Amino acid sequence: MIIAVDGPAAAGKGTLARALARHYNLHFLDTGALYRMVGLSVLAAGGDPHDGKAALKAAETLRPDRIRDEDLRSEAVGEAASVVAVNPQVRTALLGFQRAFARKQPGAVLDGRDIGTVVCPDAQAKIFVTASAEVRARRRHAELAERGAAPDFAAVLADIQARDERDRSRAHAPLIPAADAYVLDSSALSREEALAKAIAYVETRKAG
Repeated sequence: MIIAVDGPAAAGKGTLARALARHYNLHFLDTGALYRMVGLSVLAAGGDPHDGKAALKAAETLRPDRIRDEDLRSEAVGEAASVVAVNPQVRTALLGFQRAFARKQPGAVLDGRDIGTVVCPDAQAKIFVTASAEVRARRRHAELAERGAAPDFAAVLADIQARDERDRSRAHAPLIPAADAYVLDSSALSREEALAKAIAYVETRKAG
């Protein structure tokens, strides 16, 4: 079974996808982390994420096993990831890895921006998690504050809106719900409530 979980930044899709993987005992892949790894690799080499050649080289030589998760959490890396993700050559370079992961037995949950539309269009269950930009900015602001950062809320909101615009307007694999996706608005839901709704939906797909 393949479960595709897509959605914009800070919508709660990562938390939901991990919970679904645990619930169904499936493999889990945060595909956004792959783009963060590419962005980090470019920055670590002193390059510019807007440099297409540098981004492609980083994607083609990516070694996920050599990158620590804590190195991927900074806002600078997140911004770099958003920039390199617009590059169609980078997306193509990472596509094979994602599809191979999805084929692992007994199945997988993939969390990203274009899983249901591009990476795994034949996924058994597709969930598009969303929330208002303001709610997502509050969540990201609280997350950063917990790490000891003190960002300005207006700046966090502006960053969320800028990423949304880049994701939605890119020519290659834009952020849109798959035609057959279940759209889950998490704005007013707790994690437990969102998970319950997602499981109820997946169960209907299993039954079908």
